[in-house]
Amino acid sequence: MSEKSSSSGSDEDVDPESGQPVELGGVLSKWTNYIHGWQDRWVVLKNNTLSYYKSEDEREYGCRGSLCLSKAVITPHEFDECRFDISVNDSVWYLRAEDPEHRLQWIESIELHKAESGYGSETSLRRHGSMLSLTSAASALSATSTSSFKKGHRLREKLAEMETFRDILCRQVDTLQKYFDSCADAVSKDEFQRDREEEEDEDDFSTTTRPDSEYNHNNNGSKEKLFPPTSPKGMNGIDFKGEAITFKATTAGILSTLSHCIELMVKREDSWQKRLDKELEKRRRVEDAYKSAMNELKKKSHYGGPDYEEGPNSLINEDEFFDAVEAALDRQDKIEEQCQSEKVRIPRLTPVPPGDAYSTIGTHRYATKVEEMVQNHMTYSLQDVGGDANWQLVIEEGEMKVYRREVEENGIVLDPLKATHAVKGVTGHEVCHYFWDTAVRLDWETTIENFNVVETLSDNAVIVYQTHKRVWPASQRDVLYLSAIRKILATNENDPDTWLVCNFSVDHDNAAPTNRCVRAKINVAMICQTLVSPPEGDKEISRDNILCKITYVANVNPGGWAPASVLRAVAKREYPKFLKRFTSYVQEKTAGKPILF
Repeated sequence: MSEKSSSSGSDEDVDPESGQPVELGGVLSKWTNYIHGWQDRWVVLKNNTLSYYKSEDEREYGCRGSLCLSKAVITPHEFDECRFDISVNDSVWYLRAEDPEHRLQWIESIELHKAESGYGSETSLRRHGSMLSLTSAASALSATSTSSFKKGHRLREKLAEMETFRDILCRQVDTLQKYFDSCADAVSKDEFQRDREEEEDEDDFSTTTRPDSEYNHNNNGSKEKLFPPTSPKGMNGIDFKGEAITFKATTAGILSTLSHCIELMVKREDSWQKRLDKELEKRRRVEDAYKSAMNELKKKSHYGGPDYEEGPNSLINEDEFFDAVEAALDRQDKIEEQCQSEKVRIPRLTPVPPGDAYSTIGTHRYATKVEEMVQNHMTYSLQDVGGDANWQLVIEEGEMKVYRREVEENGIVLDPLKATHAVKGVTGHEVCHYFWDTAVRLDWETTIENFNVVETLSDNAVIVYQTHKRVWPASQRDVLYLSAIRKILATNENDPDTWLVCNFSVDHDNAAPTNRCVRAKINVAMICQTLVSPPEGDKEISRDNILCKITYVANVNPGGWAPASVLRAVAKREYPKFLKRFTSYVQEKTAGKPILF
């Protein structure tokens, strides 16, 4: 995967005029779905928005999706140094950069755009003006007041406050009482003085007419006017002292009643507190159930994402992995059955070279390696494993027997498999020919997605690259191998000749490993011998008189991180099906045709 950027600067580059981060664009791998996996996409970061296109050339047709980064959460992957995830609510983008340095550049650029969006930065404060401060302050005050109101105080604290207010009010009432008393005394003195002046004026007018009884005779012989006792009432007949006493008594009564009510509330506080605790517990349970349900929903919505596929840190457990693989294989079987019922095979005229052409050692650069592999298979693969305790018989169906020897290396299953079979009506030459011929490969091999011949080394040796259909959650596998067909002449005239096809992994510059597939390593051999039973009388040999003994051996290193139990279960299930499917195909192709020894 390659990556290009439309901005040549670092993640701190900003436009000097607008103060905004510059646009960033480049190629990132984006997880599409579990069928197509990671795909290269042209990704553009601009104006706080992350958009992606199928390619840079298709930008004019519009983006295929976009995310607003204001509330986005950017999460670098814990184990994959090139991957990072961007989530906005329930939408998640899984992205991979070319290397950790490019990932860091993208993450920092996205964070910079996110920080410069909305009201979250210094530049945005300058843009939106000082009114923001007033609004923020008012909002903060409102939030604080509301929070304090909601929390409130306990009733006992409120009672203490009321006691304090009562003391203050009583002191205020005492002060008012003193003021009223002073006012009442001042009014009384004023009335007394005014009455005295009026009486002195009357003395001047009616001294002779006033009876002596209204005067008090002093010892010096003078007369003094007698005044009635002063009234405690003030002006306009208001009794200030009485009113003040009544106000004090009324206030004290109100405070006493309020204190009594508070006492009753305090007594009931424990009961209400228990009810509140129960309601809070119910609410907590409901919130936990809601969060759990949402997590399960998110898990299901993202089930099938890259975190659930095969890998050292996969979130899917072994049982779920096995169930998913088995379900995918069942679906493939149903599709294949339907295709076989509807498919009309086109006859292919593939010329078959004479047997002698396959008995010679080639001169290509892999000739020595091919001869070495052939001799090893002839020496070890044809050995009888029936009495060997290291080999376990796992399948027996009629003439077919499948053996397995359990081998693990660094946690990877490398179990060698060996199958023996006997097929009537076909020869070893015909079986090996159809197994080796790439022209008819897709007629019987249903697990291959595509393949091509990378190089033709000779008439009986080719280098083939093929990718296998993905079975989610397992990663997709590809194989690069050399395939050679050979005829091994018998050393004893009573023994049959042996036909052999060996496929073993090699390297080639035109098919280098990629990060899209896990490269598997193989060493496979199809070894066949033809047995002929003499016909009766002078009859010619027919297909009823021939029997092909097949020995199929496979040593496969699948690579990756698939659980051992899953790999063994899949091998036990798929190898017998493959062998029966292939031999049935050979019988169908050779029926009614001349026998090819």
